[in-house]
Amino acid sequence: MNIVILGAGQVGSSLARNLANEDNDITIIDTDIASLRDLREKLDVHTRLGPASHPDVLEQANVNDADMLIAVTNSDEVNMMACQIAYSLFRTPTRIARVRASGYLQHPELFTPELIPVDVLISPEQLITNYIFRLISNPGTTQVLDFAGGRVRLVAVKAFHEGPMVGREIRKLREHLPEVKVRITAIFRDGKAISPNGSTVIEANDEIFVIASAQHIRAVVSELRSVDRPYKRIMIAGGGNVGRRLANALEEGRYKVKIIEKSPEIAKKLAESLNKTIVLEGDAADESLLLEENIEDTDIFCALTNDDEANILSAMLAKRLGARKVMSLVNRTGYVDLVENANIDHAVSPQQITIGALLTHIRSGDIVSVHSLRKGDAEVIEVVAHGDAKNSRVVGRKRADLKLPPGATVGAIVRKDEVIMPHHDTVIEEEDHVILFLADKRYINAVEKMFQVGLGHI
Repeated sequence: MNIVILGAGQVGSSLARNLANEDNDITIIDTDIASLRDLREKLDVHTRLGPASHPDVLEQANVNDADMLIAVTNSDEVNMMACQIAYSLFRTPTRIARVRASGYLQHPELFTPELIPVDVLISPEQLITNYIFRLISNPGTTQVLDFAGGRVRLVAVKAFHEGPMVGREIRKLREHLPEVKVRITAIFRDGKAISPNGSTVIEANDEIFVIASAQHIRAVVSELRSVDRPYKRIMIAGGGNVGRRLANALEEGRYKVKIIEKSPEIAKKLAESLNKTIVLEGDAADESLLLEENIEDTDIFCALTNDDEANILSAMLAKRLGARKVMSLVNRTGYVDLVENANIDHAVSPQQITIGALLTHIRSGDIVSVHSLRKGDAEVIEVVAHGDAKNSRVVGRKRADLKLPPGATVGAIVRKDEVIMPHHDTVIEEEDHVILFLADKRYINAVEKMFQVGLGHI
């Protein structure tokens, strides 16, 4: 696929790294010559220097031959204008734009071919808010992903010694939870993937990816570790787009929320727009302020400012002062390992969350959703099976007969309103939503080809 990416920032460069290894022709446009040089030296990509929305720059990047334009610069207006120009002058088939400002997002009627021709809107702040909200709603998990409209949920859990299933074979899980449809799709032990089967013994400190119906997740997690009591008291550092959205979402639940914001102007606006949240003007790294606000009684402290260093330091301080769990928003990918080794419970990477949403619209085949796991090394996808036994490699075939690449597992099948945990003889039917876990994302192209109609059975 011929793809033009506008913006060589964190998202653009991370996306280029993901796509450059997958038989794509990538061109990146940016005004930062150093960033472009760095990408060109590390990746097999083309680069163009210049303003991303200028017609002559887009023409030099051969956008007229591109299958897709992905505008992820730091400017909403540049992203939207670039999509307009790509559509009006070059008829680029697919146009994706990152748009942050809620003022634009509140008017979806703007985004039509007649007005602003953006096919797909990506709102990183809303994606991050949803991601954090799911973590708060599911204590004990390190990642929570929804599929099939929320009917199926995949969670990552760190197994602890006190978990009833630790030291037991996976097949015993059915005895512990006889009424629950559940499947362990992958286990990572000492950083290496293990393809689980019924005789695999769960060990303490295993990172386990489990898929089940949303209402059964808490019961499943309780088998792998001691049950964490639900979070009630939430403290948020940073009243920007993510902090404000999260506070607003938490207000609708039964959470007691406090938000700390350094800017007096922003704090005043938050106090006016939030109904139940206590808004505090101050520095989240101020030890006396945290103690005064009873940080030791806080269930989870969320550091969500735009400053990675401030987030990391305030989260570490909150943990030392007694917060039960802490999380930090980390934009720099190089900081993620540092954060995970610094007694911080959750490192939230906006890049990985945003890239998953982008990949959903880039992958070939009828892919409903894509989620990046383990810092981008693994993926889980939801793909719809089309065709019949004559022109499809999957429809009409048993799960055991699928020629899946190494490390790929069929985690679940959603058939209309039914959630199926497939066995070896489960037959895939047309229009099934198949949820696949790939321990090694390098095999994504093989999976995409499997679900393409017209290739026949090989």
